[in-house]
Order: sequence, then C-alpha cells, then structure tokens
Amino acid sequence: MIAEASIADAGETIALWRACGLVRPWNDPMADFHLALESGSSTILIARAGEVLAGSAMIGFDGHRGWVYYVAVAEAQRGTGLGRKLMTAAEEWLRARGCPKIQLMVRTSNHDAIGFYEALGLDRQEVVTLGRFLK
Repeated sequence: MIAEASIADAGETIALWRACGLVRPWNDPMADFHLALESGSSTILIARAGEVLAGSAMIGFDGHRGWVYYVAVAEAQRGTGLGRKLMTAAEEWLRARGCPKIQLMVRTSNHDAIGFYEALGLDRQEVVTLGRFLK
C-alpha cells in the first residue's frame, strides 16, 4: 500500500535513500524530508512490504510542473513493479493538483534509472539544468 509519509517515517525513509545511493554529501536528507512534509505543495509517498519500508518518492508541484525526487525501491523489492506503482501514485498526486507535466532529474551515468523512466514513457528533455547553492 502506498501512503503519504509522516514525520515518524523520516529515519527509515532516509536509511532507504542512503541504501539506494540517492543521498549526496551536499544535500541534507533530513532537511529535505521535513521541508517536503511541511510544504503544502509537496509530499513523500512511501510503500511498505509488511512492516518494512519498501519504497519512496518525493513529489512537488511548483505551480508550473511537477517534480519527482528520491524514488527509491529496496533491493529486495526490485522487479516487483513497486517502482512503477510509486510513479503512478506520484502522477495521480500531481494530477489531483492540476499539474500538467511531470519531470525528474537523473544523473547521466545512472543508465538503469534512465531505462526505467523511459520504459514508463518519460522522454529525455532537451534542457540543461543549471544551479547554485543558496547557503
């Protein structure tokens, strides 16, 4: 079952993100988790296999397009369709808020993730992502 996370899910969810290699030294996953739940325009979806956290997806809507981050599926649950279910739930969450488009970023070296998203019908976009830290 897929449901919205609560603050009580933070430690277990971040442990999953770490196990899936999604955390980078320059990001504070605890701050990301709390900000997603505190903002009215974002959430984190989680899926459990029994009592064990099996997957997650962070979703946000900026008023123009929806973004998906921290899509994670526990190693033992890969190949079960859970990643597809999480992405479907993310799209439903965004559609319910009037979002016209979904986007996500994947490192160019992550060929497995790119293949997964392309199999779901997402297309590569002809854009360059630019950024700077505000801290």
